[in-house]
Amino acid sequence: MSGNDTVVKVDHATVRFNMASVKVDNLKEYAIRLIKRQLMFKEFLALQDVSLEVKKGEAWGIMGRNGSGKSTLLKLICGILSPYKGTVKVNGTIAPLIELGAGFDGELNATENIFLNGALLGYSKKFMESKFDEIVEFAELRDFLEVPVKNYSSGMRARLGFAVATTVRPQLLVVDEVLAVGDYAFQQKCEARMKDMLAKGTTLLYVSHSANSVKNLCQKALWIDKGKEVMHGDVQTVCSAYMASMQKK
Repeated sequence: MSGNDTVVKVDHATVRFNMASVKVDNLKEYAIRLIKRQLMFKEFLALQDVSLEVKKGEAWGIMGRNGSGKSTLLKLICGILSPYKGTVKVNGTIAPLIELGAGFDGELNATENIFLNGALLGYSKKFMESKFDEIVEFAELRDFLEVPVKNYSSGMRARLGFAVATTVRPQLLVVDEVLAVGDYAFQQKCEARMKDMLAKGTTLLYVSHSANSVKNLCQKALWIDKGKEVMHGDVQTVCSAYMASMQKK
């Protein structure tokens, strides 16, 4: 990775998925077609030759319509996906907020899930005990600690997931449109916490459909469409071009 201050370097990355072109209605038919080598797939390139270099302390907004490849890019950076072509290098610890509460067990209550999610993120029980009250207060769920998480609304799950994931300051925070399910007041609270993390040196990659939210948090932006880069650079310039494009459609 070039430069000690480079946190993320995506170099001409392409992500390919194979999509079935023949409808298979059941497992038996799938197995027969597999044995006879009659399964047909068509290639889908979710990302095509995308490059991005993010420096320490920078905040980047990722813009694009649904299906443009924004989430695929973040999953590539988080190591969830591997590139078909090109390379991805990340320097530092990552807190991926791609699907808040993905590690929650619906049958367990909030208290149990805080420790479970903490363990999945690599935190010790002692550490989570020291952060427990802070997490509960931020999530505003003190009165619902003994309620099974399966009975939580999507907003309540998002609040708990965000509170756990940001309980420490990672070197790289990756946020994928996960706050849209929360109410406006909590969204503002989350933005304030992210700004505080940025002020203390955290690097941010932020996907949002709200250009105003991107401009409020980020200095730079990348616009991708149908898996390809349209433009990148100053956040005001990119957001203005993106919004002008959306108004024409």
